[in-house]
Amino acid sequence: MSEQTIALVTGANKGIGYEIAAGLGALGWSVGVGARDEQRREAAVAKLCAAGADAFGVPLDVADDASVAAAAALIEERAGRLDVLVNNAGITGGAPQEPTMVDPATVRAVVETNVIGVIRVINAMLPLLRRSASPRIVNMSSSVGSLTLQTTPGAETGPIAVAYAPSKTFLNAVTVQYAKELHDTNILINAGCPGFCATDLNGFRGVRTPEQGAAIAIRLATLPDDGPTGGFFDDAGVVPW
Repeated sequence: MSEQTIALVTGANKGIGYEIAAGLGALGWSVGVGARDEQRREAAVAKLCAAGADAFGVPLDVADDASVAAAAALIEERAGRLDVLVNNAGITGGAPQEPTMVDPATVRAVVETNVIGVIRVINAMLPLLRRSASPRIVNMSSSVGSLTLQTTPGAETGPIAVAYAPSKTFLNAVTVQYAKELHDTNILINAGCPGFCATDLNGFRGVRTPEQGAAIAIRLATLPDDGPTGGFFDDAGVVPW
């Protein structure tokens, strides 16, 4: 069995996810490009491979049990283990998201992808991660999920978004619970904030590039064995909960 590091990045066919895959591929890792859309997924794999990365496609819908199970089986067959899982796939849910105007179905859909999808993928991949010498899980969150910042006068936390922002608060809390359960293992799990990046998620209004946004995921994916777990970080350091 090859000792090449094996990673899976969800939502990796474009934007920040693609740049995370590219950054990990540049380290010489074998990177699974997880995405629902076959055409965009295979185009991303081709582009990564053309740049010298060892990339492979992983059909993956994080909101679907069978799809996630099939993705785990694919990685099992290909590599026999997983060293790094980056949960990047996410949706905003669109507008309006003022609490008094939102369709409850929107909240449900966002939580299904941004939170339950992460739980679904982690649990499916855990048997493979446990076979790694230094397993890492990175959950891509956002500072808009920080209750501290949301309640700090004058802090920039984006528009009112009763589906998206609380989904990231929920994800942060889930990350802590995993860290508590896995504290006596060698699995390090952390949440990372990429900053406000220009992607199709926000109509390309962000002020950072997807490559800049990917940096925190790459840093958390390559933590040393004595690195932190159960934390929330951005490029500047610790983000308040």
